[in-house]
Amino acid sequence: MYTYSFEKLEVWNEAKEFAKSIYILTSTFPDSEKFGLISQLRRASVSICSNIAEGSARNSYKDKAHFTTMAFSSAIEVLNQLILSFELNIIIEDDYLKLRQDIESVTNKLNGLRNYQIDKSTEKNK
Repeated sequence: MYTYSFEKLEVWNEAKEFAKSIYILTSTFPDSEKFGLISQLRRASVSICSNIAEGSARNSYKDKAHFTTMAFSSAIEVLNQLILSFELNIIIEDDYLKLRQDIESVTNKLNGLRNYQIDKSTEKNK
């Protein structure tokens, strides 16, 4: 079976595992959040790994960097929603802190990937 380039990226694998953790966590949320935080957290967490994958298929490094930036933005969106979930006592502190660490790891890797993509895009213009 063919392995696509995004599947080889550590940041994609980490973001995919993070999305799975969000799905597991939100399955414990109250039913009243089905169309609120559950939906938002799931969509935004899936958006992180999806944007990494979609960006990998783009031809220019500038386009790739754009999708990496969108993945980073989705990660920050998830962080905001986790803060709200914690402050509303929907999730416990241990889960919040673990997921916050996971987001920090993903966003650090996304920053590194984006910097590489930007550097590559400016190399071609020299």
